[in-house]
Amino acid sequence: MATSYAYVGAPTFIAAVEGRLAEAGFVRAADSASADIVLTYCTSASALEDLYFGDDGLVTSVAPGSVLVDLSATTPNFAREINAVATVNDLVMVEAPVTVRSLVAEDAFACDNLLGPVASEAEIPPAVRALLEALFGEVVEVGAPGRAQLMRNTHTLPLAAALVSAIEATALDDAAARSVGALDADQVPLFSPVSADPVVRAVRQKRFTGDYTAEMLLAELSAALMAADDAEVILPGVEATMHLLELLAVIGGADMAPAALALVYRDEAAGAEAGLDWTRAEQAYGGGHDHDHGDDEDWDAFDDADWNDPADYDGFDYSSN
Repeated sequence: MATSYAYVGAPTFIAAVEGRLAEAGFVRAADSASADIVLTYCTSASALEDLYFGDDGLVTSVAPGSVLVDLSATTPNFAREINAVATVNDLVMVEAPVTVRSLVAEDAFACDNLLGPVASEAEIPPAVRALLEALFGEVVEVGAPGRAQLMRNTHTLPLAAALVSAIEATALDDAAARSVGALDADQVPLFSPVSADPVVRAVRQKRFTGDYTAEMLLAELSAALMAADDAEVILPGVEATMHLLELLAVIGGADMAPAALALVYRDEAAGAEAGLDWTRAEQAYGGGHDHDHGDDEDWDAFDDADWNDPADYDGFDYSSN
């Protein structure tokens, strides 16, 4: 008899992986209550908390003995809390946060671009292991609840830093080239190693759409900052990256690929061509924006926003601005 699964969460993810789950012999159930395995993937802390602990939350609504597999980014502490409550309710909880190997891969949720750190208090059932192997190119069991989220952090944070560094190098190159002239094509590999960077290629090719979105990356960084707050560690680089991604989201780029962050460094016309609206930043932060980073006054309203608390990012509805 085929193993059934239900899915609750970001639609782009299940659309990308449903085919290979079917090929692996898994059948999608009509609802969570009738499924053998329930997959969840939320892109905000509040959505995840409501899904598990709200009225008719999963920990109380699914049948005893069911397996819950959470693919969301959250803090190690909250992952342990979900596991503890699930165990009390006679459920098997598996923590398996989606971890992309490349933030700018053309097929972000392709099997070979997904790493699956997995943590659980209980032994992982064979059917669940088979499902995870269908989802992820590599499954890595890391022990007790919370540890998979730690592994996701250590994987994603350097990628996010590299994303911003490559985009800023490209922005500087473009701006300086207007005054001193661009390097010849055959000189670029010699003098600018970053030109071979996949982020730079994505920006040059204007690959600003994709299944893995700026909102998903924001959720990962928010979870990392909340984990850092729990551990009393300050991560200024992560905070700065969140500032930029938050701005991209506010002007309409929440559902765009992370490479679209490059548009924050470009003029209003380039943003408008990609569907962004800088007037939304004026509404959100107040004051005027001419979108030139050379004028510090333009960024006063954004810099004055209270982003010191990582919990301030919690799946804000950018479409309402």
